[in-house]
Amino acid sequence: MPYSQFDHTADIGLEAWGKDLEEAFREAARGMFDVITDVNTIEARSSVEVKVTGDSLEMLLVDFLSELVFLFEVRGMVFGEFDVTIEGLTLTAVCRGEPLDMEKHPQGSAVKAVSYHDISVEREGRIRVILDV
Repeated sequence: MPYSQFDHTADIGLEAWGKDLEEAFREAARGMFDVITDVNTIEARSSVEVKVTGDSLEMLLVDFLSELVFLFEVRGMVFGEFDVTIEGLTLTAVCRGEPLDMEKHPQGSAVKAVSYHDISVEREGRIRVILDV
């Protein structure tokens, strides 16, 4: 599994990695949805394109994950597959998933926000971020 959780006071820490930055962002998104539910229960029934621009890689990560939290909260969508492209400080992602179904998707922890506290994004493909739950 190319992501893991770590303990953080009243929050959940997430580390993600990949062969490059795009893969690490993809795994961070999968890891976040694995906090919300079992990501392996999510089917790629529909897709949503997300595009964000940031002033730094850290801001880009927070904006990307925050947009996914928004889609979960407002549209009730859970995602398990992500095609991520990063050009400069602009990220475009095709996110595949389905509406949350409490009978199909086990309840995990609700992610309220993505924190800048203790955030780290390395171009070599390693991410560390705190999720406010």
